Amino acid sequence: MCGNLSAPTLIWMSTAPADPVTPTPSLDSDHLATYWMTINGDKNRYKLRLRFYDDKPDSPVFFEIKRRMDKIMLKQRCGVRKEAVPLILAGQLPSPAHMLSPDPKHLVAIQRFLELSQALDASPKVHVAYLREAWIDHQSDAIRVTFDRRVLGEIEPTTRFCTEMTHPVQPFGREVILELKFTDRFPNWLREMVERFGLMQCGAAKYCECVDLIGDERLGTKLRQRAEIPREEEPL
Repeated sequence: MCGNLSAPTLIWMSTAPADPVTPTPSLDSDHLATYWMTINGDKNRYKLRLRFYDDKPDSPVFFEIKRRMDKIMLKQRCGVRKEAVPLILAGQLPSPAHMLSPDPKHLVAIQRFLELSQALDASPKVHVAYLREAWIDHQSDAIRVTFDRRVLGEIEPTTRFCTEMTHPVQPFGREVILELKFTDRFPNWLREMVERFGLMQCGAAKYCECVDLIGDERLGTKLRQRAEIPREEEPL
């Protein structure tokens, strides 16, 4: 990646031919429980979100739990067909035909997602999207380096799975979010890169930063009632 660093060869991984967009509707309770877990700095916390990559009706949606246990980040993920999303959010498990993979770990992930979302009575709150440039180790998925640009967020109480936004907030402006992800130990070459460029670790909670700009008072019990209001604005 840069001269004289003992780094492995990384390859670029794109979710689209150009400018890969990562739309991520975030779910939360009416009291924004997961938002406050992050704001209060709870050592053991989690986020519930859906992830999709385009507007096509036959493309998949991924139910994700991103969990933090002290300094360790864990993720569970299950891919399903879009047509199954309303039933799942209503509390039903997907049928095998709706699952993208028969791997038991995906069924475990969706079961756990339902348990957590039902405990919170969670519903979609904010649609977060950004341009992601991802680099991975070509020999394994143990190392991943990502650059997230143009982070946008907008109130979204439905699962329209539309990549367009009307009046989004942009919490990080022109700043780029660099994430270094690895399994097990911190690789030496990543440590060298951090030291060489004087990088400092800091928080960049996209959902929470969007909520701060939108206003947490706008995301409470009345949010679902506004879901049926027709949208007259031109998309961004």
